[in-house]
Amino acid sequence: MIHPTRTNLLKLKEKKQSIDAAVLILKARRQALVREFIQSTRPFLQTRSVIKDIYSKALVELQLSLGHEGHDFIEALAAVSRRQIGLRIEQCNLLGVKYKEVSTSESMIRSPEERNYDYRNPTPHLEETFDLFEKIVEEIIKLAAFESKLKRLADRIIRVTRKTRILEERILPCLNKQTKTISQYLCERELEAHFRLKKFKEMHT
Repeated sequence: MIHPTRTNLLKLKEKKQSIDAAVLILKARRQALVREFIQSTRPFLQTRSVIKDIYSKALVELQLSLGHEGHDFIEALAAVSRRQIGLRIEQCNLLGVKYKEVSTSESMIRSPEERNYDYRNPTPHLEETFDLFEKIVEEIIKLAAFESKLKRLADRIIRVTRKTRILEERILPCLNKQTKTISQYLCERELEAHFRLKKFKEMHT
C-alpha cells in the first residue's frame, strides 16, 4: 500500500496521465497497423486467386501435352530448359515493423527462344504449359513477399493489442483504485482536522 500523502497522490495522478497518453498512442498505432494489414490482405488474396486459376489451366494444358508428346519427352525438355532463379531479398520497415521484401532479378516468364530447345517441334499445348507454370512461379514469389509482410504485421498487432489491454485492464484500474483510496483518506483526514479545529474554537470562546 502506498503511503497516503498528497505527494504520492500527485505522483499517482501523473502516472495515470502518462499511461492514458500511452494507451491513446498504442490504439492509434494499432489502428494504423490494422489499416495496413487490410490493405496488404487484398493483393494477397488476389494473388492466391490468380495462382488457383492459372494452376487449374496449367494442369489441363499439361494433360493435353502428355497425350501428344509423352511423359519422357516433356521431362527431357524440362531438364534442358531448367535455370537458376535470382532472388532479391530486401529488409523493409513499415510503422516500425521489419519484414523482408522478395523480388526477382528477371522475369519468370520466358519466350520460347529462351528455353534452350527447338520450340518448333512441341505442340502449342506444351508451350502454354510452360508459360502457365512460369506465371505460377512469378505469382508464388509475389505471394511469399505478402506472406512475410502480413505475418509480421499480424504479430505486431497482437503485441500492441496485448500491451493495450494490460494497461487498460490491469494497470489503470489499480492506479484508479489507489488514487481513490488515498483521496478518500486525505478527505477524511481534512474533515477530522476541520472538526477538531471547530471544537477547539468552541472551547475557547
